[in-house]
Amino acid sequence: MKRQRLFFVYACLLVPLLFFIGVRIVPIVYSFLVGFREWDLLSEEKPFVGFSNYVALYHDPVFLTSLRNTVFYVLLGVPGQLAAGLAIALLLRRIIRFRAFFRTVYFLPYVTSVVAVSWVFRWIFMKNGIVNGLLLQLGLPSQLFLGSPDQAIFIVTAAMIWQNLGFQMLIFLTGLENIPKEYEEAAAIDGAGAWQRFVHVTLPLLNPVLLFSVIIASISYLQSFTQILNMTSGGGPLNSTKSVVVYIYELAFKQFNMGQATAATVVLFLLILLLSLLQLKTLNRKVEY
Repeated sequence: MKRQRLFFVYACLLVPLLFFIGVRIVPIVYSFLVGFREWDLLSEEKPFVGFSNYVALYHDPVFLTSLRNTVFYVLLGVPGQLAAGLAIALLLRRIIRFRAFFRTVYFLPYVTSVVAVSWVFRWIFMKNGIVNGLLLQLGLPSQLFLGSPDQAIFIVTAAMIWQNLGFQMLIFLTGLENIPKEYEEAAAIDGAGAWQRFVHVTLPLLNPVLLFSVIIASISYLQSFTQILNMTSGGGPLNSTKSVVVYIYELAFKQFNMGQATAATVVLFLLILLLSLLQLKTLNRKVEY
């Protein structure tokens, strides 16, 4: 009877394991193999070329630009998203009336279509958009915004931060509500001010939530695609907003160069893996209650 129960348990575990291997592990291994071949969708021959695809990436200025832009999205978007989300969560924690309403309002952009949000931002910051209209009314010169190589990346990052703000707020709010109030009350009795309680009590106890948020947000910005594709028509102007994922998309489905596109995918995979491990190493701190 015990063996039958164990067999049933292992059988139930084996089915999702095989599914995971089939849809996750096998494609990853296959991608590594494709990256070592000259894989043209229009050609039947796919010869082995070794590291030539990776060398081509290193000498491709468009790829290097997209890699730099992707790093910029992470460096600007992750701290901005976390800081804004935590600030709103701290404010919502203190209100009593209409709490559910405010939570819904802030969370609503996160469940809104990314394409719709991207086009709204594109309309707001277009040449004859709302923002330029306000600038002209204030006597200030109009700006190119999404048409400027220097400004476009900031507008795209702002759209990403705004849309993901609700998710970040909800995560932080959940973490704040799980912190025992006795710790803050004890610190207040000892004479600690609001800022001291936040730095020495709230933030350390929020470390697990902060670690989760940093890793999830970093992966999200490293995979930036939809906003860029819709707001800047695929990375314009002059590739100033092009991310690595957009570069891979254009290389694979516009130029049909699957070998080099897969090599770029492997580079992105390694970048995400190394960054996640680094964040786990540096931000993971054990907090004793």
